[in-house]
Amino acid sequence: MTTAKRDTYTPETLLSVAVQVFNERGYDGTSMEHLSKAAGISKSSIYHHVAGKEELLRRAVSRALDGLFAVLEEPGAVRGRAVDRVEYVTRRTVEVLVAELPYVTLLLRVRGNTRTERWALERRREFDHQVAELLKAAAAEGDLRADVDIRLATRLLFGMVNSLVEWYRPHPGTGPDQLADAVVHMALDGLRTLRRGPAGPA
Repeated sequence: MTTAKRDTYTPETLLSVAVQVFNERGYDGTSMEHLSKAAGISKSSIYHHVAGKEELLRRAVSRALDGLFAVLEEPGAVRGRAVDRVEYVTRRTVEVLVAELPYVTLLLRVRGNTRTERWALERRREFDHQVAELLKAAAAEGDLRADVDIRLATRLLFGMVNSLVEWYRPHPGTGPDQLADAVVHMALDGLRTLRRGPAGPA
């Protein structure tokens, strides 16, 4: 039976199981024995696919980070007025979070105790920094209220988006579009000036 499972197990299915266990037990609280039992294969079978649990962690957080950074390269994130780009990035970030919920959840819970965790935290800070720069540009263009501290606004925006991993569970009627609409209306509508400039080039 073990051989059959090993033959049909793939790095992707192993990664999915590992992320579930990491989120349930915490990365530090997870051993290779825990992963072996959850996957239903021997530890030696796991080592056939990866060097150890830190490689699984890196693959998992890389999947989340790759999805987030890809958003920043999409046309809607690089063209037009900065305030519209902020809205686009916010919407797409929510969509990535929903699509990759277990992976983004793990990313947001890393503590920096290992080299991989420190790398992930640094990448998260870089993503946050790039979005913060968009907010600064929107303020400079006159599309955000002058009486709102941009650093505070950035933290509140990220706090709202990141909190979704703690309570959101997919169910009919509440999908990524509805979540994105709610975040945009609650966060960005309060930051915009009443006057909006013309849209930039498509």
